[in-house]
Amino acid sequence: MSLELKVNEEIKNAMRAKDEATLRSLRAIKAAILIEKTSGSGTEISEADEIKMLQKMAKQRRDSLDIFVKQNREDLAIKEREELTVIERFLPQQMNTEELSIEIKTIIAEMGITNPAEMGKVMGAANKKLAGKTDGKAISEMVKQLLSS
Repeated sequence: MSLELKVNEEIKNAMRAKDEATLRSLRAIKAAILIEKTSGSGTEISEADEIKMLQKMAKQRRDSLDIFVKQNREDLAIKEREELTVIERFLPQQMNTEELSIEIKTIIAEMGITNPAEMGKVMGAANKKLAGKTDGKAISEMVKQLLSS
């Protein structure tokens, strides 16, 4: 089942349950899908594209949440948390720190890299291999940590 069909089904359920927070979040996802479909590329949206789109939306929510928390705007932070929770339901299971560390150690060993100056090579390989399983910021931090030690 495609993301669009899942979202449409969830929208119906949220409307029946009168769950405004979930409904707002699902409509945001649906709008992003429609924008992507009508972008003029002429290609179907792949599952990888759907995951990238959802990760981008989740990152936007996290960034906004950080700002609202720093500015003591709990009313806005609550909305961002609600939307982030709904978006994350559609993302694949994210890797924890331990799993990420193991994967990046494996990549570093396979490439034979020991110099922190070659971080870019590791980042490229890690981003390809771990796409959708974790965000780029976590990968970057872990690569820096492992190469500097």
